[in-house]
Amino acid sequence: MPFGCLTIGEKKDYHNPSDVTDKYDLGQIIKSEEFCEIFRAKDKTTMKMFTCKKFMKKDGRKVRKAAKNEILILKMVKHPNILQLVDVYETKKEYFLFLELATGREVFDWILDQGYYSERDTSNVVRQVLEAVAYLHSLHIVHRNLKLENLVYYNRLKHSKIVISDFHLAKLENGLIKEPCGTPEYLAPEVVGRQRYGRPVDCWATGVITYILLSGNPPFYDETDDDDYENHDKNLFRKILAGDYEFDSPYWDEISDSAKSLVARLMEVDQDQRLTAQEAINHEWISGGAASDKNIKENVFWENAEFVPSRMDGGVFIKQNPSAPQEA
Repeated sequence: MPFGCLTIGEKKDYHNPSDVTDKYDLGQIIKSEEFCEIFRAKDKTTMKMFTCKKFMKKDGRKVRKAAKNEILILKMVKHPNILQLVDVYETKKEYFLFLELATGREVFDWILDQGYYSERDTSNVVRQVLEAVAYLHSLHIVHRNLKLENLVYYNRLKHSKIVISDFHLAKLENGLIKEPCGTPEYLAPEVVGRQRYGRPVDCWATGVITYILLSGNPPFYDETDDDDYENHDKNLFRKILAGDYEFDSPYWDEISDSAKSLVARLMEVDQDQRLTAQEAINHEWISGGAASDKNIKENVFWENAEFVPSRMDGGVFIKQNPSAPQEA
């Protein structure tokens, strides 16, 4: 290359805001999260609907990092159970991410409305999550924020697939990771203990998800006054570190030993002994037909569930707390 072709301090080639509005109609904000605003967007040519996530650069380094990270990860992945990135625009002031639009409901909300709900239904949901997680792990990607709120049905059809969303905390596992982040009730012991960690944290979180789907309650919780954040977190994390949970009656009375076995193997405190996502897929409760068809809805007691939404926004700790992991 001739020396004259090199330009020192060449400016970045940003999109103009009009590039976005020429192609898409952006509707009203449907949700505001800690890092971004979420819109419905319509392609003016095809009339197809998408989800648009807008990150404002002026909101700080963490927001810019979250946007760039989500773009990096989503450009690497293509899987039927992961919400796909369709388009990206970067202007001088914003990042715009256009993703597939999932029109179904959150898994938790869907189950609330079911008159008949069985282990087999839960097994089907968990299998799809595990297949997506196994795929991510094959690429050495750790999601780091798997939770029920990030699992949605792709559409409203009876046999819709499940898709995983929200990848702004996902990270490439180049060696073990040390920066703690995530949602308290789903954190693995190695994250709570501020040890180096990796892909097994997603398997632990999948175990927590399975536990909640089968019982309506989280495996780890603390009954401290909700305003006493510091003691609440200390007590919660103490239980997680010890693996201190039970298959409580009456919630678990009708649940099969096979289901309990999978949960226990996914929520193994020692990450080296924990099932991998692929091993969990091969478990009899997922792939061997061991999940029961019996209606467990009345024992799940959703309306009386003690599970309280976390004091989190987008899976990142808002309140600085010396006893709690913080956002990476």
